[in-house]
Amino acid sequence: MKNATLIAFNGSGNHLEEMKTAIPELKPGEILVENLYTTICGSDLHTFCGLRTEAVPTVLGHEIVGEIVGFHPEHAQIDYLGNQLKIGDRVTWSIFASNADSDRARAGMPQKSDGLFKYGHATITETDALHGGLSTHCVLKNGTTVLKISKEIPLKVAATINCAVATVAGAVRLSGSLKGKKVLISGVGLLGLVAAAMCSADGAEEVHVADVNAERLQLAQSFGAGNQYLLNENAQLPNNIDVVFDMSGSPDAMETGLSTLTVGGTAVWIGAVFKAREVKVNAEQIVRNLITIKGLHNYNHEDFTAAVKFIENNYSKFPFEALVSAEFVLAEAEAAFNYAVANKPIRVGINVAKKAGNEQ
Repeated sequence: MKNATLIAFNGSGNHLEEMKTAIPELKPGEILVENLYTTICGSDLHTFCGLRTEAVPTVLGHEIVGEIVGFHPEHAQIDYLGNQLKIGDRVTWSIFASNADSDRARAGMPQKSDGLFKYGHATITETDALHGGLSTHCVLKNGTTVLKISKEIPLKVAATINCAVATVAGAVRLSGSLKGKKVLISGVGLLGLVAAAMCSADGAEEVHVADVNAERLQLAQSFGAGNQYLLNENAQLPNNIDVVFDMSGSPDAMETGLSTLTVGGTAVWIGAVFKAREVKVNAEQIVRNLITIKGLHNYNHEDFTAAVKFIENNYSKFPFEALVSAEFVLAEAEAAFNYAVANKPIRVGINVAKKAGNEQ
């Protein structure tokens, strides 16, 4: 079998290491994909900087898009929606694999079910190393949700579908219908910008965004956010919001968001995935105003399919491609991470299919 190239992460403060590994024989249910593009997610940066811990060595990167180069002989060669798959098809896949027959999966929570495996978070072993974006190839394990996507979607955009876009699709699902609603989004990173676009596309009456970064607030206008609030300038937020999404994970932002909700309002929190102080909740306000608070980590199959559909219908309507403001090749992965840490762009891209000094 031919070899694959991967970039190993050996712990914060250590240099990334380029490695060669044999592409293994596929097991039942597995697909071999050639990675084309990966984008660096915030959780990747947290690991790189030591703010979160992963067992090492590992292959970082879970926002990935690729093309099929092999199937296990017994694979049915269809995607989650029943579309026929063949060699050369472009696909995106869930950031996790899990047991579809487990109780949690049947209850709509496959991301929390038995046998969970997460791409970009697993340890490299002699027989299992191709499971992250910083690699020329990825082996899609049995229990992974695979979806065929159009090759017309720019790689920079397609790579983000299986993380940020799918997670926001899950948040929108939890919020209920947005048509005619007033929405507030706190945190204008990629999650917040995708949320603004989705809320706008779903017919929200008003889309408000709040952040501490004036440049990002301005950027949000092109994603359908008609109202912007700079939080470090004592902004006066509205108090008649139907749905508030927190993408920031900031306790201050979550508390402020709750204070803006009207009677019967809903708060959906997805940004709180790192340690912070506890959020203070006014229980009387929650009770008297019939407020609902929902949390979401990752997404389910329904959300993933909704994310693909949203991007297919809207990738050219909003400037998603421009959100990847710098691009590197695989051999430059460490420079890409250092750039992302220093400059804090929305996303940095790694064109895995492109070689240093060559067009492709």
